[in-house]
Amino acid sequence: MQQHISNTQIEADSLTSGARFVRACLRKPVDRTPVWFLRQAGRYMPEYQAVRRHHSLLEICRKPELAAEVTITAAEKLDVDAAIIFADLLLPFQPMGLDFEFQAGEGPVVHKPVRTLEDVARLRTDRASELGYVAEAIEKVAGHFKDRIGVIGFCGAPFTLASYMIEGGSSRNYVATKTMMYRQPDAWRLLMDKLVTVLSEYARQQVEASADVIQIFDSWTGVLSVEDYRDFVLPVTRTLIREVQSFGVPVIYFGVETASLLPAMRETGADVLGLDWRTPLGEAWKSLDYACAVQGNLDPITLFAEPELIRERVKGILRQAGGRPGHIFNLGHGIVPDTPVENVQYVVRCVRELSTEVTRG
Repeated sequence: MQQHISNTQIEADSLTSGARFVRACLRKPVDRTPVWFLRQAGRYMPEYQAVRRHHSLLEICRKPELAAEVTITAAEKLDVDAAIIFADLLLPFQPMGLDFEFQAGEGPVVHKPVRTLEDVARLRTDRASELGYVAEAIEKVAGHFKDRIGVIGFCGAPFTLASYMIEGGSSRNYVATKTMMYRQPDAWRLLMDKLVTVLSEYARQQVEASADVIQIFDSWTGVLSVEDYRDFVLPVTRTLIREVQSFGVPVIYFGVETASLLPAMRETGADVLGLDWRTPLGEAWKSLDYACAVQGNLDPITLFAEPELIRERVKGILRQAGGRPGHIFNLGHGIVPDTPVENVQYVVRCVRELSTEVTRG
């Protein structure tokens, strides 16, 4: 196991990108704002397209050498401070006994959705070791970068994975998911407990393989009211986050359209909350009493703008952060297909230049 980046006895003006990123997650002083991107390895990048011509998405995820190659190529091409392992949120489904596939234009499809207590009872929790290929990919990435940049592992959050299991894919209204929450409390609790068991083990494998940080994606939690989040999601998410933190790494917790949920999400104890682009970063951080680090939150579609506007938006976010320890620059969601690669690279240069001015100013 590779030694994790030290968070103490480091001079803030002589940081590697990896140390800078981890320190920011822990709200420790850094010389400039670290930057990486959600979906930084993906369809917008020609190198990834070349790999996809010969391999499906799941093949790339399940072959450590391919997942590592895609991860490393993107991080080096963009010159970011952290590399997030190439994987998919739904990978834990297979060892739990739930088959899924990706259909063109449909996204992930679960052919036999989980709808009853009996369905939940059949899900396995004893085969998480079958996900070891993700840890192998992380080992390869960490071995390549040797602490020069941070390595991020990740998993889905219990609510988001449950929603895919129950709906059978994406959903507009999440009727089946919420109906189980409301009308089958025993099934819901058992499903949450089983997901935490599998996800904890999955995250542990990634940390032991030298992931410096774990990001937990709660992509669809924004569909919940504050009351439903607190009643049905917060307790189990807090349990998972504390379990992952016990492995010795910071946790980033991210959801979409979650402005109303941010105070409740803070109660999970996550080290970093990811912010989408709909909420001004300064207002969101202040509403959290600066009690955790924040990540974000440029609108991904801004990457299609002219350089002058991109630079202005980057500067605006950095001004809102104000050089306060604990800001990681990122998008408010993932890079979309057809995004100009040169514009993503330009954002990195802008963050490096402008955050240094803000920090020293």
